[in-house]
Amino acid sequence: MTAAAALLALSVTACTSSNIRESVPTLERTSTVGPTPSTTPNSSAAVPGTAVTVTIGDTALQGLLWDSPAARDLASRLPLTLTFVDYNAVEKTASIDPVLTMDGMPAGDDPNPGEIGWYAPTSDLVLYYGDVGYWNGIVRLGTFDDAGIDLLATGPRDVTVTVTAADG
Repeated sequence: MTAAAALLALSVTACTSSNIRESVPTLERTSTVGPTPSTTPNSSAAVPGTAVTVTIGDTALQGLLWDSPAARDLASRLPLTLTFVDYNAVEKTASIDPVLTMDGMPAGDDPNPGEIGWYAPTSDLVLYYGDVGYWNGIVRLGTFDDAGIDLLATGPRDVTVTVTAADG
């Protein structure tokens, strides 16, 4: 009788385990680093936005503020001349006030070198010249010429930058 009881218990357990596995949905694995960053507009296609000139010291670079609520908010404040300070040897930051709108913007992002961004928690306009990774509070606003990456990386710690609408 013990063998029969053991066999019965084993068959009930096997049926129960099978039924549980079938009733539990499988979960897709996702990165714990952060949400998927927003995509960079395709550089080969015409991208809507505001063409800008980013002047770092004496060097004028072409740039673009993308068509997003935060980028349009920044564009409405141009021209801007700010002193940017190096932060962690990957970006230059300058405080702006009042804060930019976050309406319709992602909670965070992972900017690329050569991009203009805004860090909402400290209200800093940011010029990225290195990889910072994903951070909550980062908003990607646009781009500047690749020549600016090296200029920011090898230039002085503090630098005066002027951003103007390209047509004005």
